[in-house]
Amino acid sequence: MAGWNADTAAGSAGPGAVTLVEGSSFCISGSNGDISPEYPHGVFFEDTRILSGWHLTVNGAPLEPLAAKTKEPYRGLFAGRVPRPDGHADSPLIVERLREVGTGILEQITVWNYATVPAECVVSLKVDADFADLFEVKEARVQRRWDESRQTDGDALTIRAVWQDIRKGVVVSAIGADATPEALTFHAVVPPHGEWSATVSAVPTADMSGAVAPFVRTDEGGLSPRDLRRQEWVSKIPMLRMGNRSIERTLRRSYDDLGALRIEDPDHPDRIVVAAGAPWFMALFGRDSLWASLMALPVDPSLAFGTIQTLAERQGSVVDVMSEEEPGKILHEVRLDVSSGLALGGKSAYYGSVDATPLFVALFGEVSRWGFAAETISALLPHVDRALDWIRDYGDKDGDGFVEYERLNDTGLINQGWKDSWDGINFADGTLAEPPIALCEVQAYVYSAYMARSWIAYDAGDVALSAEYRERGAQLKRQFNEQFWLPDRGYYAIALDGRKRPVDACASNMGQCLLFGIVDADKAPLVAERLMSPEMFSGWGVRTLATNMGAYNPASYHNGSVWPHDNAIIAAGLLRYGLVEQAQRISTALFEAAEYSEGRLPELFCGFSREHFDEPVPYPTACSPQAWAATTPIQLVKGLMGYYADVARGGLWMDPVLPESYGHLHISNAPMANSRITIDISGSDATVQGLPEGMLFHHGPRPWASDLVEKANHAGDRPRPVPPMGAG
Repeated sequence: MAGWNADTAAGSAGPGAVTLVEGSSFCISGSNGDISPEYPHGVFFEDTRILSGWHLTVNGAPLEPLAAKTKEPYRGLFAGRVPRPDGHADSPLIVERLREVGTGILEQITVWNYATVPAECVVSLKVDADFADLFEVKEARVQRRWDESRQTDGDALTIRAVWQDIRKGVVVSAIGADATPEALTFHAVVPPHGEWSATVSAVPTADMSGAVAPFVRTDEGGLSPRDLRRQEWVSKIPMLRMGNRSIERTLRRSYDDLGALRIEDPDHPDRIVVAAGAPWFMALFGRDSLWASLMALPVDPSLAFGTIQTLAERQGSVVDVMSEEEPGKILHEVRLDVSSGLALGGKSAYYGSVDATPLFVALFGEVSRWGFAAETISALLPHVDRALDWIRDYGDKDGDGFVEYERLNDTGLINQGWKDSWDGINFADGTLAEPPIALCEVQAYVYSAYMARSWIAYDAGDVALSAEYRERGAQLKRQFNEQFWLPDRGYYAIALDGRKRPVDACASNMGQCLLFGIVDADKAPLVAERLMSPEMFSGWGVRTLATNMGAYNPASYHNGSVWPHDNAIIAAGLLRYGLVEQAQRISTALFEAAEYSEGRLPELFCGFSREHFDEPVPYPTACSPQAWAATTPIQLVKGLMGYYADVARGGLWMDPVLPESYGHLHISNAPMANSRITIDISGSDATVQGLPEGMLFHHGPRPWASDLVEKANHAGDRPRPVPPMGAG
């Protein structure tokens, strides 16, 4: 996960913890709805914890949890009962808490009395706010001590705090409450077989001036702004029906989670990007946001375009050793309002990622084919070329043709690929690799970036530039297959270390290389055989590290766990090389794993074998929902459909290999250029209706940029121009 350093990971949020998320706001609580300071709980707004304590008692007793249900990603329902003072087990008082997250939280508290006599109840909500920033909470290092003041005004409690010149505040209010500096209290009489309810809101203040915005419902139908935003999202994404109802449920859950993880670019409210994941990564991340939005292309292409635009605007322009910014470099993460100095690089933007920059170019090549207006695509090309300059001037500092990383200061991330925990890159015997480190998958991303730029140049008539990047790509592919391949092992090294020695661990990274076409055709079946071996394939997915490696640990973050997004990329790569059966096995295993968590795939789960544990073992601090896990089911089905659009070339390709167990697939309202299409797939048969004028449906494998470049080079002619389409 982006931004994570495994030696400073958050502790568990406790048994049955519930996470609700809406945009960049989120809430983590216990299973009875309480927010407790002994866990990394809280209500977070713009990366600040505005509530650190939220304890509900009835007649002085905390609630015994009965059930907790996430109704929508931003709304949860908690049921609990009030313990009897006489010690008997069954209690007639049941409490429901319906909580919604937005700018703060809104909570409806309902007490039900199942007794035959009225119940006098003192309902009290104790409130605390420490205004810690997200990093302080995640790393359990709350450093700052704020000067706090508490004021009451009838039924409202305002907590204000000052630290140096920073001012924060939160207002907690409820009609009918008695507010004291510690709590809001209600004195209620609940009728026999009746109910009593009250609604409490907690919203942040803007400096010292009052609440940012009241937390209100907006219409008579009881729909909140969060509901309306969700409705708008649902109206513009594809409708999906599948014979296999379990897989259909997982895909619908993916749509829901992806909708909740969308955040606005503060400088461009109309531009929506994908946050990396809840709870700790509700922010823009280079690598995660690029991957997630690419996987979600068939659902909403504008997410990918918004992500690329936003990353382009924040592209590095100077050399800054602390934030690891360099000219042309694409950032690692952006934080909204972090002031404690615990943020990576000590600033709101941190650039310590070796792969975000080549991915930016590679994925731009993919997004540019989806029918966005030609002028908006061409406006981004200077950013693409600056990213390619970074690859040459900074990514490959020693000029050996490979892109490698070494952190620029002793507080940045030690490892700067997607396995960014401190111990994530190691030799077969478990020894840690020493930097500078050239990761195998990063070379694949760079190869894809070269191929994408070559094809874009060829398409625009710049034959010389096209040839230059084609040759760069061919040279890199030759070097890669010579220096990373381990012929005696039958797999690729995960990396080259600082002394250019192959780091010989058997890891999942080589699987990602398949997707980008850098793997020689004769080596792909050997890679697949290794990935699907008992040491690598757990039964739920491909492990990050083989069980016979020195650093293997099934309950580690990157050394033996199973990551859904990693598997989705591997499955797509296997399909590229025609290795259908292996891709189907991975896809089916992940869909089966999702059944154990109500259709939602987590960020990762432990790498125990399916024979050992007959359901996936959760990783204790996995993010959920998490962007590239949420988009994994979409990517898996997209891959098995062979679904690929190239609006500029006037084509939609489909080459379905869905397993029989998935049943018939029907998709309507799918975005395609300036139109909406309907897709039906049964087995290997596919039909498409509603394609925009000028687009043709091709039943067969997609053309890859590298193949197009090679073909164009031999043909020596220009492709037929296609009229531009509207935005996707």
